[in-house]
Amino acid sequence: MTRTTYGTPAQGLWGATLGFFFGFAAVALFGPTAARFQQVMGLSPVAVGFLVAMPALSGSLLRIPFAAWVETTGGRKPFLVLLALSLIGMAGLTAVSLWVYPQHLTAGWYPALLGLGMLCGCGIATFSVGVGQVSYWHPQRQQGRALAVYAGVGNVAPGIFTFVLPFALMWWGLATSYVAWFAMLLAGTVLYALRGRNSWYFQLREQGASETEARREAASLGQELFPARNLLESLRISARCPKTWALVCIYFTTFGGFIALTAWLPTYYMQSFGLSPVLAGGLAGLFSLLCSLIRVGGGVLADKLREGGENTAVLALLIMLSGTLVMINASRYELALPGEVLMAFGMGVTNAAVFKMVPQAVPNAVGGASGWVGGLGAFGGFAIPPVLAFAVRDLGEAGYAIGFIVFVFLTLLSLTMVWVLKYSGDPAPAAPAPAPGKPRQAMTSH
Repeated sequence: MTRTTYGTPAQGLWGATLGFFFGFAAVALFGPTAARFQQVMGLSPVAVGFLVAMPALSGSLLRIPFAAWVETTGGRKPFLVLLALSLIGMAGLTAVSLWVYPQHLTAGWYPALLGLGMLCGCGIATFSVGVGQVSYWHPQRQQGRALAVYAGVGNVAPGIFTFVLPFALMWWGLATSYVAWFAMLLAGTVLYALRGRNSWYFQLREQGASETEARREAASLGQELFPARNLLESLRISARCPKTWALVCIYFTTFGGFIALTAWLPTYYMQSFGLSPVLAGGLAGLFSLLCSLIRVGGGVLADKLREGGENTAVLALLIMLSGTLVMINASRYELALPGEVLMAFGMGVTNAAVFKMVPQAVPNAVGGASGWVGGLGAFGGFAIPPVLAFAVRDLGEAGYAIGFIVFVFLTLLSLTMVWVLKYSGDPAPAAPAPAPGKPRQAMTSH
């Protein structure tokens, strides 16, 4: 029986990258607009903290199950489901901005905004899906470059949207801005539906090819990696390894912190220093872009240094700590700016170093460890903004600066975890060997 396959590795990469770019933009969903909702609805700082953090809740916790779904169907179906859920949330927010805001938007609408924000955050979870999709398209020798392009381009989306949205609010108003965002998300979903393709193996399986036949034909086309179908076992093994949770702690601080500050910094600059939404959004966007772009350089540094992952993480976390101390003591936004830059540098480099350490710390359950680290680490994006808001509630305006002390504790804890990883004993126990002809899944980073 003749079967037809479509696409190339380059098309697979750019299709996934487009989808992730538009989905990941939800990190910046409420940051630049939170002040308007706060003013109209009379929200407390804590309520604002939960609002800006809500997209990160679904965006982090859905990464693990949807990454596992890729192993059975390929990435296309999970990707489309997540983007569709995000579209539903964005459609709801657009409707609220058109027909409820501002006259009828009372505090009673707050639970609805939380729920819609959670739906929009589903797009953030596309990262783990796209990683698997890109990995199956590319041979192992090309995966580092392909995943660097995928993560690098996709991760700049929150920074770009944080930059652009304040200008849109100024020129168009809230309603038209959300209409434009919904239209862009819809366009991104359509682009992914047209360009996003599963690798040849999954295409052949969808056409009815047997497991053996699909592997043979896909291998003849150039595919090297195939689903080992042992992700659940890998998750169980890695969960029993203390080093996995040390890595989760570090990534919670740095990648979770990146998501949290991308959402919180517009509110911080507007409320603490009285900056305009445009300037506050620009400074927050600068942080997000720097943190995303420096991650590539952090990976190169970790490759070159002896014991690169641990040593790079120590250096970067100390830089992050110095930036945090600057933020705590900043009395003007001009003084906060260098602290923001130092924090962005430290977080971005540490994010790269973490996944340099994963195969060293948990070599026999890399896929499972990557899932825990990527999913639960990103949960920091939900947990940290409410903590920053509690400081404002208890201390007033001074709490905006003092709240950054949470990053002092998190950074010190992360430095301790790096010490544990560097000097502790044996890695995780060996995972069962895959069946003949079913190679292990390659390491992916979240």
